[in-house]
Amino acid sequence: MTRFGDALTTGADLVNAAERAVLHALEQVDGLADLVCFFVSGADPDEVSLAGLKVMELSGGAITLGCSGSGVVGGGRGVEGQGAVSVWAARLPDVEFTPFRLDTVVEEEQLAVVGMREPGPNDRVGILLTNPYEFPTQAFVRETTAALGGLPLVGGMADGMRGEESVRLFSDGEVVDNGAIGVLIGGEGVLGTVVSQGCRPVGPAMTVTKAEGNLLLELAGGNAYEKLEELVEELSDEDRELAERGLHIGVARDEYAEQHEHGDFLIRSLVGADPELGALTIGDMVEIGQTVRFQVRDAGTADEDFARRLTEFGAEHSVGGGLLFSCNGRGDGLFSRADHDVLAVRRILGAAPVAGFFAAGEIGPVAGVNHVHGFTACLLAFAP
Repeated sequence: MTRFGDALTTGADLVNAAERAVLHALEQVDGLADLVCFFVSGADPDEVSLAGLKVMELSGGAITLGCSGSGVVGGGRGVEGQGAVSVWAARLPDVEFTPFRLDTVVEEEQLAVVGMREPGPNDRVGILLTNPYEFPTQAFVRETTAALGGLPLVGGMADGMRGEESVRLFSDGEVVDNGAIGVLIGGEGVLGTVVSQGCRPVGPAMTVTKAEGNLLLELAGGNAYEKLEELVEELSDEDRELAERGLHIGVARDEYAEQHEHGDFLIRSLVGADPELGALTIGDMVEIGQTVRFQVRDAGTADEDFARRLTEFGAEHSVGGGLLFSCNGRGDGLFSRADHDVLAVRRILGAAPVAGFFAAGEIGPVAGVNHVHGFTACLLAFAP
């Protein structure tokens, strides 16, 4: 019995592309899918909505889950910046699916997330897709490890070719333009996750000695902006060129490690720098005492790290299919080809059906803790 199918179609007529993609994916599982995940990229948000509705309409009785993106992955390739639909169908009769939809409400002058289902004893993982423009994804994901009893979450922050106005979420026959959606998956079909970050550290690790929210004010007792200037001056010509393309900052996962090297950090964007204030603005909250290290995007390191992690995973598991959530800063922007990550998965783990999208932020567990990542590839793998 074939358990998984995937398809990617392109074309100016997104509804037609959606129909062709879902029928092709379903054909591979004899039309008996239990879960259909799909991803749509397109210039017209209304067309994206119609394409999503078409996929859900043709998915039969399957649980459906999907979103918009600036690019999609499927059928052994990746496509960015053009109209395309990717569909992944799974035939998993012994697996339990519990869909959920999350919204935010104001409670006692604080924003609270409502709608999360409590995991059952058989649940192994949750898929989460969010609208990053109005849902507090990082804050929510940060609390889920404890709140969900250690249940891993995998997924991504939806996007679109027109930014905020083009974000769409799709869940069980409905188009959702806010909040978050997902599904809890229980049973023996889930193998696990592979999370690989696309940056490498430069310069020394430093302790945060003064910070306010996401403002980094002092590093190792000195002005944070001046520390950055010193770092850039000391970089090699190659690393300085990479830093000019985009510098990032890594927050150490383990404060008590003797050394903090590649893979030991959660990558966060360096949003801004204020020389007068001496501050750096980063894409997350930072606390005094945390260890940070500046990072550059490096295609070679990212390629090696992803290949190594996939090889280690493949040595222990036989993979039948998977969902891939890659950063929209990877693909053509980092590797000069949009299909780098999906080809790596197929080459190392086998030509199993794998689909996904290019996200505005990826969700995946590291060392048993759920995180929102940047410039990362997150794979959720299923047994054959």
